[in-house]
Amino acid sequence: MALDHRLYAARHDLADIRLKGRVEAEEFVEGRHARVREALAAVRRAPAHYAPMDTELLRGEPVRVFEVTDEGWAWVQSQRDGYVGWCAENALDFNAPATTHRVIALSIHLYPSPDIRVSPVGEATLNAELAIAERSDAGQTDDASADDAAGGAAADEERFLPVADGTWAVARHIAPRELAVGDFVEVARRFIGMPYLWAGRSARGLDCSGLIQMALHAAGRGCLRDSDMQEKTHGEPVTNRDPSAWRRGDLVFWPGHAGIVSAPGKLLHANAHHMQVVEEPLIPAIDRIAKAGLDVSNVRRLPE
Repeated sequence: MALDHRLYAARHDLADIRLKGRVEAEEFVEGRHARVREALAAVRRAPAHYAPMDTELLRGEPVRVFEVTDEGWAWVQSQRDGYVGWCAENALDFNAPATTHRVIALSIHLYPSPDIRVSPVGEATLNAELAIAERSDAGQTDDASADDAAGGAAADEERFLPVADGTWAVARHIAPRELAVGDFVEVARRFIGMPYLWAGRSARGLDCSGLIQMALHAAGRGCLRDSDMQEKTHGEPVTNRDPSAWRRGDLVFWPGHAGIVSAPGKLLHANAHHMQVVEEPLIPAIDRIAKAGLDVSNVRRLPE
């Protein structure tokens, strides 16, 4: 049985050494550890800018790098969801420290100093990982001068934290990496109005399965990347096909599409019809999608 090329780093000429004995390849390699240094890094189907984008990597996401080409492309596998593909080598840091925190806001700015009045020099999106360095004196006092120097962001709820790369993040926008951020349906609802983007995984733009994955990751749950993977592996099938019986948090699948039952009779999904994330009446959405030739293929219920 052929392995899914999206989840297994295996080509005829090169493969992950962990697959030795399962696949045939001319060479097997261990792979090098790296982390993503950019806010978002496109993962493409081939080492070329014109190749289709299949997913995105987030800042701080750990990857295993199996090959780097002379043209500056890296063949990688995400260590978060297992996705395999090509990204730009310069989007990676091979010496990045271990991360300590993750972003809990949809998107944040990274500043060159602990002052909201200076121009940001970077950004990070929900579920990105940051290495927070030891605090300096900046942003730690609550007196008026510190508050003024930090641009009004020295209050307890908005105090800056230093990132190991020399930038600064507002503390209320990040949390310790292991801390789950509430209910995944409520996390997903925060994306309402965000643009649809095929293969996207952030508030800049995301697709149907990206919305589900990002919301579940924020809530501390693992989740594979594509809708067909999610349909096969997450939760248990709901045998009752009456939409009135579907519960909040159920995942609804069509061939090539997925959404979340966000409340009785409501569907939350990123979709190309609206070209954004919307919450709409469930049954009219099912009817509209059926008119396009797609019937519901599965409903899955996640464990409490």
